[in-house]
Amino acid sequence: MSAIKSGSIKTNDGVRINYLEAGSGNPLVMVPGWSQTAEQFKHQINGLSDKYRVIAVDMRSHGQSEKSARGMRISRLSKDLHDLLLALDLKNVTLLGHSMGCSVIWSYVDLFGTDRIAKFVFVDQGAFLTANPNWDDQAKQEFGALFDAPSVVATANALSGPDGVPTTHGFIGGMLTSAISAEDKAWIIAKNLEMPRDHAADLLYNHCHQDWRDIIRSINLPTLVIGGRVSLIHWKSQEWVANQIKGAKLEIFEENEGGQHFMFIEGAQKFNKIVANFIG
Repeated sequence: MSAIKSGSIKTNDGVRINYLEAGSGNPLVMVPGWSQTAEQFKHQINGLSDKYRVIAVDMRSHGQSEKSARGMRISRLSKDLHDLLLALDLKNVTLLGHSMGCSVIWSYVDLFGTDRIAKFVFVDQGAFLTANPNWDDQAKQEFGALFDAPSVVATANALSGPDGVPTTHGFIGGMLTSAISAEDKAWIIAKNLEMPRDHAADLLYNHCHQDWRDIIRSINLPTLVIGGRVSLIHWKSQEWVANQIKGAKLEIFEENEGGQHFMFIEGAQKFNKIVANFIG
């Protein structure tokens, strides 16, 4: 295990973005999900930094990064990621995204291409989170729909209102297996709450209205897709993502392996082994 360092960069619009870093070698850059933090990749920073230069980023308004009501959009977060890769002059990067972090990466691919990227790891994110009323159940599963249009609005309003904290407890609590300890569950929720709830609501609303199906189909780099059998993101959506990308590898964690939305925490040992085998 290498010593963990904290650093920061300034984005082109002047927002301070924090990151954690350990190890040396080819870079593995990890992008956390909605309202999550770099610290939540602690098992990967500790477990993979003997092989790679592991960097976990706090997106703007997340974790230890500067809180900014401006830019609560996936496209802006992808620009922040681009600014980070440029500032640190990172090349031959494996980009790993969890949940919304995948959307940030898909936006990055759309806007900036893949010149600095070697491989992708996509962890438990559907291609389109808000269902079209014309979709049947199969389509909802394959695209990973969690919401319909009214429920997106209701969830965002609940997060930004006086019940934002209990709403968060319920929302995040539904992303964990029953085997997780009370201590780990409380820690995950506490990390989530480091983001102001009104910022989180704005970002969730934007995130849920992005359709990444065309971008996913355009990816032509080596890719690993990871899902959970009992995740709130249906495992068939991860199968769908993998099937769109030529040669992509698919790993589904079973429930007894921590196979919910945070399998990189609940099943960290297996997760790290899979990622290391993929990167090489």
